[in-house]
Amino acid sequence: MTDKDTTDMLAASARGTLIERMGIELLEATAERAVGTMPVAGNTQPAGLLHGGASVVLAETLGSFAAQLHAGPDRMVVGIEINATHHAGAREGHVTGVATAIHRGRTTASYEIVVTDESGRRVCTARLTCLVLAA
Repeated sequence: MTDKDTTDMLAASARGTLIERMGIELLEATAERAVGTMPVAGNTQPAGLLHGGASVVLAETLGSFAAQLHAGPDRMVVGIEINATHHAGAREGHVTGVATAIHRGRTTASYEIVVTDESGRRVCTARLTCLVLAA
């Protein structure tokens, strides 16, 4: 299976979910790193800034996709802990998230996810830990 096939398979699994409703687009995914984008429009809080919860949804999505690739097709993953620090608020365009593996073990996988705006300014830094389970 190619990287494109893997990315397409993961993107297809998001159809009809919160991931699709928020407009998250998966650009690349491996067990080591996942990258995706999300529009600011439609994902804001009343003051017009990107909602912090939207940043967390993007972060958990990307980290979970990478963790699932680490786990393999005969296992599944569930997020068990996430934390996020919001640094700045995006007002327009898209934000990009990059999930990078911190730990890929037999029973857990942890990722750092950095979300930036179109100018490269860090909007959010998150850390996600997933539990790896038998399918």
